[in-house]
Parts: sequence; C-alpha cells; structure tokens
Amino acid sequence: MPAEAADVVDGLSRVLSRACRQLAEAGQPQRAGRLAADGWVLLRRTHPVQAQRLDGTMHHAARLEQQLETSAGPDRKDRPVPVTDRVVDVRTEIPRTRHELIFSTFATLPAGTAFILVNDHDPKPLSYQLAAENPGEFTWEYLEEGPEVWRVRIGRTGPA
Repeated sequence: MPAEAADVVDGLSRVLSRACRQLAEAGQPQRAGRLAADGWVLLRRTHPVQAQRLDGTMHHAARLEQQLETSAGPDRKDRPVPVTDRVVDVRTEIPRTRHELIFSTFATLPAGTAFILVNDHDPKPLSYQLAAENPGEFTWEYLEEGPEVWRVRIGRTGPA
C-alpha cells in the first residue's frame, strides 16, 4: 500500500476512534462500541495497528457502559456455570493472543452450543466485535461480573 494511502487509513482510524469516544462520553457507549467494532472488523487483518486503536476505543466504551448500568440499577446475581459448556480461561494468556483464542473457539462452535469465557476484565468489547462479524449468530450471557473475574456464556445460534 502506498504511504499516502496508509496515512489516510491511519488518519481515518484516529478520527473514528475520537468520534466513538465522544459518542460514548455523550451517553451512548453501546452505539460507540458497536461503531468502533465495525471499523475494527474492516481493519483487523490488513491494518492491525489501527484495529488495535479501535479495540482500545471499544474497551473505553465498555467501561462507560458498565458505569451507566451500575448507576442505573441493582447488580445482576452471579449465575452458576453450566457443567456441559467448555471453559476458556484467558486470564493467563498474554493480551495479544486472547482475542485470537476466543475467536477461534467461537469459529469452531457448532450451532446450539456455547462456551464459558473467563476473563480478568469485562469482555464487553468482544461482544461488539462478535456482533460486527457474526450478527444474529451468537448469545451473550453474563454469569459473573467482577470485580476480579468475569464469566460469560457465549453461544452460537446461527451457522457454524
């Protein structure tokens, strides 16, 4: 890719990131996270540095969304982990390999099944990414919501 085109992609990803952060801070963190995820899907394979910038934006939006949910009502109760679901604990993985592991697990998941994701922070940005890449094909159910451990049951509803 010519340097000029690379500069344009970099500049546009910066603008999109700033716009999404402002949207999140204006009280629309879920919309901001989904918009950043749409950009991330377009960039992740060919422009990983710019995609990483949008990943950070999704994390920012998710933190703001969690703050809004916390202030809006009572916390959800922790739910038991279903025994038949595979558990994917990414807490010991290095950060740059976590999403790759999660996406490869989801990619091999047959329709009608699920796995339990265990993480050390709220994986909400991942839900934005799954929604952008697999609209209508997954379920997302929090089983435990921190502050030290998050457990989410991620299921496949659509084609595998």
